[in-house]
Amino acid sequence: MNVLVCGAHGFIGAALCERLESCGHKVIRGVLRTVLPQDREIDYTREFSPTQWDTVLHGVDTVVNAVGILVEDRVQRFDKVHTQAPQALFDACQRLGIRCVVQISALGAQDGSTAYFRSKRAADDHLLSLPIAGWVVRPALVYGASGASASFFRMLSSLPLHCLPAGGRQSLRPVHVDELAEIVERLVSGTFREAGVVEIVGGEAVQYREMLAIYRASLGFGRAWQVSVPGWLIGSVAMLLDRVPGSMLTRDTWHMLQTGSTGDVTATTTLLGRPPTGLRQFIGADARALRDRALNAWRSPMLRVVLAFVWLWTAVVSALVYPRDASMALLARSHLYGGLATASFWLATVIDFVFGVMTIVRPGRWLWLAQAGVIAAYSVIIAVTMPELLWHPFGPLLKNLPVLAILLILFSEETSR
Repeated sequence: MNVLVCGAHGFIGAALCERLESCGHKVIRGVLRTVLPQDREIDYTREFSPTQWDTVLHGVDTVVNAVGILVEDRVQRFDKVHTQAPQALFDACQRLGIRCVVQISALGAQDGSTAYFRSKRAADDHLLSLPIAGWVVRPALVYGASGASASFFRMLSSLPLHCLPAGGRQSLRPVHVDELAEIVERLVSGTFREAGVVEIVGGEAVQYREMLAIYRASLGFGRAWQVSVPGWLIGSVAMLLDRVPGSMLTRDTWHMLQTGSTGDVTATTTLLGRPPTGLRQFIGADARALRDRALNAWRSPMLRVVLAFVWLWTAVVSALVYPRDASMALLARSHLYGGLATASFWLATVIDFVFGVMTIVRPGRWLWLAQAGVIAAYSVIIAVTMPELLWHPFGPLLKNLPVLAILLILFSEETSR
């Protein structure tokens, strides 16, 4: 069949396209920006007239709607992306006699307890009200190597300390994206005739803290320390991050985690013809690559934050805290006196401050080279003029070596600038 997959470049949409094509269907990709001749442009953030939908649906037998957002921004709004655009699409499908429509919703939409869920449910209900063969597929938390949420949780699992919201006892039953795609392909192929709502879950029910521990073990790490974080604190942080672009913690996602993402496995087993895969089998041969990806997700940002703090703290202490006379005395030992010493003092302070700010707002290879050059120059001058610091028990000069090592790591991991 000719299957239009809306949201084909997304995480779930891409998996659906791959599965459908492997089963012999001709896939037409509905995407925001077309790349291939068979792609069709679909922008859920703008109004679509009936004739525009007719053009998009020309020659299509079946439609799968896999468009979705987790967090709103100025352009992408839940009511537009999850409700209005899909409803218009479903109406067009009904008018044109499309044989089957599959709506990828979310487990929890039936309760409508968040803006995200309510927008999903509105589209679900509209599809089910139409005289058309419509399937509403509500998966639990979906796992996949390239999935944003899965990557986020693998990153958290790789940390040596697991901060567990409200003890981390929330119930989850993640499903693998490949099995979700297999189920959708079976629905599209007409293997199951009676349309309606199906809830898709994975083969193993776990608590949130167990999920992180399983991911961590699968990636080859030892056990992590665990600490419970009060729910009120997580809720407060979620409110602050609610409108931060790309944030995985919002009021909606925190509420979703609290309510859990689990259900009866019977329907999933029936649709697959076998029990679904459990969480412990999700990470397999690609564990090494996923381990490196998880570490890289937090290692470089942490090094940059620490480095920025060192530069900024040095600037603040030099300008406002440390006795100016003592600073001038140190400069005198480096053969800098009077106006030259004062100018050097303020130049060094400004350089420290600028380096600290740039480490956060404009990191790049040129910056790491400049910082390494300044540190190396400082170290040589101090080693020559104040050699006793080389064997000082607190190692004030030798501590520059780990800073240089951090800069080398950052320089090596940068791909541009």
